Amino acid sequence: MHWIDPDCLPETRGTVTHYLLNPHGELDGFVLGQSRQVHFPPHLSKQIARRIAIGDAVTVRGIKPRGVDMIAAVAVTTKDGRAIIDEGPDHDAKHRHAEVVQRAMEASGAVRLSLFGPKGELRGALLDDGTSLRMPPHAAEALSDYLAPGAHVHAWGYGVKNRNGRCIEVDEIAHLVDESEVDE
Repeated sequence: MHWIDPDCLPETRGTVTHYLLNPHGELDGFVLGQSRQVHFPPHLSKQIARRIAIGDAVTVRGIKPRGVDMIAAVAVTTKDGRAIIDEGPDHDAKHRHAEVVQRAMEASGAVRLSLFGPKGELRGALLDDGTSLRMPPHAAEALSDYLAPGAHVHAWGYGVKNRNGRCIEVDEIAHLVDESEVDE
């Protein structure tokens, strides 16, 4: 059982506009409205995918880390009032990452949203086409200019794509250069 009582945590309400995938193809978050990331552990992935669809109104109870507009969810209540509570991973049925084959992928576009881990550590970015770019916290911190909203980037790495979205584990990233500016 999770040690935090969700009933004592503040509520945030909103509409789910985008799922967030981890590099194993599992859901580990969603976006409320245009800019608020909600993070949850991957062991809740199947429950969230079964009970919450893009466009659904939800209520989230969770912890907000300092300095970032993100909520680490402890409980999510669906539009029909069903609560999905993080009781911790089921230690008897050990959580295994889905067996997914990552393939070489690349993506480019504007960063819509910086993505954070459960303690508020920078972990990547969400591009305007819905692709999640992910990397370890130490790499993300060093490359924070590339992961800031409004940055235009091109990223290469290995990733997954499924019905819930697309995620690339970034090996290389570069700012996109507008060729018309180079010719001047």
